[in-house]
This record gives sequence, C-alpha cells and structure tokens, in this order.
Amino acid sequence: MSLLYALTQAVVASAPEAAATQGVIAYPPAFFAAARPVNAREMLDRIPGFVFNGGDGVRGYEGAAGNVLIDGQRPASKSDNLDDILRRTPASKVARIELIRGGAPGIDMQGKAVIANIILKTESGTHGLFAVANNFYAADGRNAPASRLEGSGGSNGRNWELGLFVGTFIDDGSGDGPRLRVNPAGVPLIRSYIQSEAGGHDYHATGAYETPMVSGKLKISGRLQRQFWDYDETNRATFPNGDLILSHQGDTSDEGEFGLRYTRQISSASNLELVGLHRGRNEKFDAISRGPGGLDDFRQDSDTRETIVRAVMKSTRSSTLSLEFGGEDVLNTLDNRLTFASNGQAIPIPGGNVQVEEKRFELFGKAVWRPLSHWTLEGGLRHEGSKISSKGEVKLKKTLSFDKPRIAVTWAPSESTQVRLNFERSVGQLDFGDFTAGTSQNSGLVTAGNTDLVPEQAWISEATVEQRFLGEGSISVTVRHSALTDVIDRAPIFTATEAFDSPANIGSGTKDELAIELTLPFDRIGMKGAQLRGSSTWRGSDVTDPTTKAKREISGLRPLEWQANFSWDLPQHKLNWGVEVNGSWRQAYYRLDEIEIRKLKTYVQPYIEWKPKPDLSVRGEWSNATERGFRNTRYVYNGPRNKNGLAYADDRDIQFGQMYYIRIRKTFG
Repeated sequence: MSLLYALTQAVVASAPEAAATQGVIAYPPAFFAAARPVNAREMLDRIPGFVFNGGDGVRGYEGAAGNVLIDGQRPASKSDNLDDILRRTPASKVARIELIRGGAPGIDMQGKAVIANIILKTESGTHGLFAVANNFYAADGRNAPASRLEGSGGSNGRNWELGLFVGTFIDDGSGDGPRLRVNPAGVPLIRSYIQSEAGGHDYHATGAYETPMVSGKLKISGRLQRQFWDYDETNRATFPNGDLILSHQGDTSDEGEFGLRYTRQISSASNLELVGLHRGRNEKFDAISRGPGGLDDFRQDSDTRETIVRAVMKSTRSSTLSLEFGGEDVLNTLDNRLTFASNGQAIPIPGGNVQVEEKRFELFGKAVWRPLSHWTLEGGLRHEGSKISSKGEVKLKKTLSFDKPRIAVTWAPSESTQVRLNFERSVGQLDFGDFTAGTSQNSGLVTAGNTDLVPEQAWISEATVEQRFLGEGSISVTVRHSALTDVIDRAPIFTATEAFDSPANIGSGTKDELAIELTLPFDRIGMKGAQLRGSSTWRGSDVTDPTTKAKREISGLRPLEWQANFSWDLPQHKLNWGVEVNGSWRQAYYRLDEIEIRKLKTYVQPYIEWKPKPDLSVRGEWSNATERGFRNTRYVYNGPRNKNGLAYADDRDIQFGQMYYIRIRKTFG
C-alpha cells in the first residue's frame, strides 16, 4: 500500500473544484456547467469515480436499494425505477450532489461502498419538460416514435410532480442469421436461415404529491404502466429439405403501484420514517410454434401482488456516531396458470398451476462510527424470516430464518486515497419465476417449476483500494470472494413419463471477482472537458454439476463484463459528444441433457448532443454501429449428460443491424 500511495501522490493534482471532507465530496452546480445537464441523472454521469446502480428487483424494500439518495432518503416507489426518477429531477432544482465514499455518520449506505446524495433546493418554482424522439431501424425501415411530458413544482413545503410517457420500442434481441445443426463428427444435419423481429409499446404515468402533515411530511406517489411485446420468427430450412417453422411469442403486462412515505423529526438528533407500498402486476404470455412436427402451444397467465409496511428510526448521536434501527413486514403472492399442448395433446408440467404466498419480515440495526478522522466503521445486523406456502398442483409449507451481519472499515490516509474492507453474510431471495414453469425463446425448451427451494447464501469478503488523481481522475480496484451455500442452479425433475429441467439447490460453491473502475480526464493534454469512464469485472466460479457430479462454473454467470464511455463537453460550441461501448459477454447454462452457450457481441454507440439554448437540446445516436449480434449454441445429448453422448450441436448466429435515434427536448422553468 505504501508504494502505491507514494507513486500516486506524485501525480495528484491540486485540490479538485469540489472540496473533499472525510470521504464526502460536494459537487456544486458549477462543477457540471460545461456539460449543461438537464436533469440529475445527467449530472451523475459526470461525477468522477461514480457508477450508477439502479437497485435490485427483489421483493421487499430493504434489499432493493440503488446507490443514489435524494435529500438523504430513498424513493418510496419500487416500480418507478430510480433512473426515471432522476431523469424527472431538473438540474435547476439540484443544490449540490454529495459523493459519500466508505460511509458517513447519518447516512444509510444501503450496503454500498459509494453513495451519491442529491441535495435539492428548498424553493425552485415550476419546471416542465417535453420531448419527442424516434428510433429508426435501417434494416427493415421500422420506426419507434416516443414522447414524454413531465412537470414538477411547489412552494411552502408542498411539492408535486407528474410524468407521462407514450412510446414504442424495437427489441435488439431479435434479427436475422444462419442456423446450423451438426452431428458429433461435424457433419451438417440441418441448415436454415432465421428471420425475426421483436418490439412493442409502452405507456406509463407517474405522479407524486408531498405536503406538511402532523409536524412532519407526507408524500403520496402512484404509477400505472401497460406494456405490449411481440416476437415473430421464420425459420426456413435449406438442407436437407425446405421445412418451415413459424414461431410467435407475445407478452402483455399491466402494473400499478401506490405508495406513502411519512417522515418526522422527533428531536434535534432523531427522525422517523414510515413507508407503505402496494404493487400489483398481471402478465399474460404465449408462445406458439408451428412446423413439420406439428403445433406447440404454451400459455401462461400470472398475477403478483406485494404489500410493504416499513418503519425506520435514525439517530445522529454526534458528528462521529449515528444509529439506525427498524423493520419491515411484507406480503407477496403469486397466482400462476399455465397450459402446454403439443398437437392438441395437453402435457402436464410440474409447477405449471400454483398459488404461492410469502409472508416475510426483516428487522435491522446499523451504526456508523468515525473514531478517528481517517477511520470509519460501519456495522449492521439484519434478521429476516419468512413463511412460504403453495397451493394448487404443488402443496408446500416452509419457514425460513436467516441472520445477516455486516462490518465495513474505511481507512482514508488522505483525501485522495481510500482503502475499504467489507465482510458480510448475504442471503439471496427466491425468485417467484423459479416456482413456475417456463419456456425458452431460442429452443422452445419447456422447464418445470420448483417451489421447494431455499435462498442462496454467501459469506462475502471484499477489499477495495481507491485513488483519485489529476483533480477529476479516479481508479478503484476491488477483489471479492464469496463462499456459497445452497447455490440455485439447474437440476433434473422426473415425472412418470417425462424429465424436465428445473431450478434447484445444488450444494456449495465459490465465486471470485476482480472489478476495476476508472475515470480518466484529458484536461492535462489540452482536451478540456474530455473524459474516459470505464469498468470491468472478471468472475470465476466453482460448483458441482448435479447431473455429472463434475466441477463446473455457475449457470448464467458471466466470466467477463466491461463497458467504456468517452465523452467530450464543448461548451464553446454548445456541444457534447462521445462514444459508449458495452463489451461482449458469454454465459453458459447446464441442464439435464444439454449445455447452452449464449454470447452477446460488443455494442458501440456514438452520440452527439447540441444545445443551442439552455432550454433546448437535440440529440442524435448511432446505435449498434458495429452491428453486433447474439449467438446461441446448444449442445444436446441423447438423454442425461452423465449417461449419454452428444447427439448434435445447434448454432444460431443472429445479427441485428444499426439504428438511428434522434430526440428533441424542450424544458420550461
């Protein structure tokens, strides 16, 4: 550490525009002036060393947090995602953004190492936004227009906000390309060409109102959304015959949410937060395939409900010590109805028709203590319990209980250097989707559901070194080891006549990760306002395959993920331009009688934005400039992989073309 510290201090520039104090860096509006951001989300994209995380889609409220707070609080909504909320927050309402690294008294870090806290102005008038956009897919001439209307305002502690979005979208997971099936010797069995397209419509409305009430503040929020998605595929063989397979998949979902949040200052050092939330979602899905073998018809109708009640008490005991404790109670339900027929013959699938109810609670206590100016300690203990029951085809009752301790230590030998250590027990959450049967878009493979699952658990050890340099530069390196138990992966389920692949607990395992995040400014070489931001994560994992009993990686885990974004703000020309790159990745799925390899190629998107006036912008994007595609390869065996040899390999190499996006945005107020 001493060598790294000595080398990096040699290139550290003078103090940045935003002053750092005990791991908290405050960025005022002047810091973002060159980029001329319109909303809080665009401001966050300019903060060195910060990578936005919108949170997890888990049940409950405590574990679903992202890494952004607004006035020290999380949004009360769950279905209204954090990214949309930040894009509805005008930049003119932001007083400053605080980047909190390694913890600070009075701030709930949500289990994250770095948090951005957006501080809003108390009085900011009325603001509005209107935007229209279109995405043009050159390969087949499709257009996907969209429009957005937003408004916010208030005074004297009463604030309101409204948002409306109406639009269409093009799904770049579809496309055209060859399909080849070969036997183990590499001799072609089937050659065909696939043509597919997918897309849909999205409509959502959001609203919120905040008002003083009973010596505190009450915020009411709501959201409604309807979305349609369709996928159509033509698979025409050229060898050994001219067989034609037609496939269609459709999905319609309706979702609504209503939330309440009440906050009150109990004393000069303590405050209370109460949250109530109810969400409901109905989804109808169908998958139909017609070919030489006949007609397969898969249909699914599911209803999910979630109700959350939560209370938190926060107390700042001194400038160096803060405490927090609270709990939440959650009721989740799923009602799933499924039918599957082949050539008119109904085929029963385990877990196809089931009603699941989960009653869960979580109690937690947290403390942040700064014993010395360069040291911060954060400790916490969470206890969760749940009762899960199912009715219908599968009847089951189980009770689960877990303790989740966490301790984090931050050492900051200087304002530009931090070392962060973290040790915790993590408990995953059972995915209701694993309880029910499903089907694959690429293979048509039907998988069974499994309600007899327990959550995956991990003891996680993590160390991070972060160094800031050149004023606005930052690099952090994180190593992480996870000792896993009750890993959820894939395993076989047998019925009297069929064998199905299903989610299952397959035992213990390990996962190791190395993550690097970089922010590199170019001011020192004459490119003022230019910046490169990038992140990369390498992963290795080890579990025992339930079919072959051999060691392998965890299904669905990507060994490498990376992304990079170069941007250049040119206020003298009223321009911002850059290039966003999302790197290629690979993931494998190990099933009873097949191994599936999915690969997504590198995605490149140059963009330019012109802001002729502070309230008007025009943005253009050249999406998928490299015409990256998706490759899916299935290695199918003559029965269980431990007893039978390879039958064939089936490869689909689907390419998706370029898209051209333009948006015109006008702000008011």
